[in-house]
Amino acid sequence: MEVMASMPGLDFVRAIFARRLPEPPIMQTVEPFDCTAEEGVVVIHSIPGLRHYNPIGSVHGGYAAILLDSAMGLAVQSTLPKGSGYTTLEFKISFVRGMSRDTGTIRTEGRVLNAGRRVATAEARITDDKGKLIAHATTTCLVFELPKTA
Repeated sequence: MEVMASMPGLDFVRAIFARRLPEPPIMQTVEPFDCTAEEGVVVIHSIPGLRHYNPIGSVHGGYAAILLDSAMGLAVQSTLPKGSGYTTLEFKISFVRGMSRDTGTIRTEGRVLNAGRRVATAEARITDDKGKLIAHATTTCLVFELPKTA
């Protein structure tokens, strides 16, 4: 929290992607790679594998949820000034087609729609390597001042 409070949001997100800061533990479950961030836009690449399967033989929706929520949240964080943070208030996912380990590399792009002083909204899309839509989502995030350290 201290490190996040000391950096503008875009610098913080880029430091995570460059491995200058520790990767959030949740991302170990999806093993993203080739992540990029610009102000208001985050792109995460990943490859679904057998470890992401549910009991019915396809990639679990939680895999997409982690990627979509992360891309949208980090896109919001990338717009915030030093000393600010966010938390997800709600998000909605629509699944368009399934994924399997044969899907190959997927691209998750999160984009801020509006970044206000207290509330931010964003959207994200997961597409396959042919550009076909797999899932999309929207979110509302609460923006807040991070606690000051002594």
